[in-house]
Amino acid sequence: MRARRRARAPDETQSRERWLISYADFITLLFAFFVVMYSVSSVNEGKYKVLSETLEGVFNAPARTLNPIPLGDHRPGDSSADSNPAQELAPVTVRPTDPAGMERRRTEALKSIADEFAGKFNVLMSQGLVTVDRTDEWIALTLRDSLLFSSGEAEPHYDAFAVIESIAAILSEHDNAVVVEGFTDNVPIRTAGFASNWELSAARAAALVRLLAAEGIKPERLAAVGYGEFQPVARNDTADGRKRNRRVVLLVSRDNAVRGVVR
Repeated sequence: MRARRRARAPDETQSRERWLISYADFITLLFAFFVVMYSVSSVNEGKYKVLSETLEGVFNAPARTLNPIPLGDHRPGDSSADSNPAQELAPVTVRPTDPAGMERRRTEALKSIADEFAGKFNVLMSQGLVTVDRTDEWIALTLRDSLLFSSGEAEPHYDAFAVIESIAAILSEHDNAVVVEGFTDNVPIRTAGFASNWELSAARAAALVRLLAAEGIKPERLAAVGYGEFQPVARNDTADGRKRNRRVVLLVSRDNAVRGVVR
């Protein structure tokens, strides 16, 4: 009986201490877990900033290539081109703006328009119904009111359409801005259609603008202005002076900006 008890004692002691192994393993794993959590939660701000700037530089950097893009008739195997890659690049010529040249071309175009007007309306100019004046900045094509309108009216009469068609045919070949100006004499007018010479002169200018647009001139090139009796070119105390003051002027600008047209 005593021998049996002595044989069981070592086994019973070993089984009672086995929990220490599991406990030690658990403590080790728990320690490792907290070490990992600490390392993850601790960020090195200096290294993070360096990494962030590096990535930003890579993604924002312009695209580059080590091989130039060949231009022209270069073929693979051409030793002369392969030996000197710089020959493959075509020279780029940057042409500076030439405002003086552009101004000269516009002045020449304006002269051409004036010459066309003079040639087209030569007969009417000899009759004193049309005049053409030109400077380097503008052309003034002056039309007597009797050539276009009846007295006190702003609706063009039949003979006006052929004149407007001829003007539009010349202007359609260019892009110059055109301001149509209406003028009257100082004889007062007060009708159902026009309360004063202001309205009459503006309505006549607008009527010609409408006809030019109908003939294909772009509306953005056109403007209408009425001056009434207040910009005379002759005295209003004579019949001849009043006749000269009743007129419509097509002011053709050297430039193509209609709002920049100023006499």
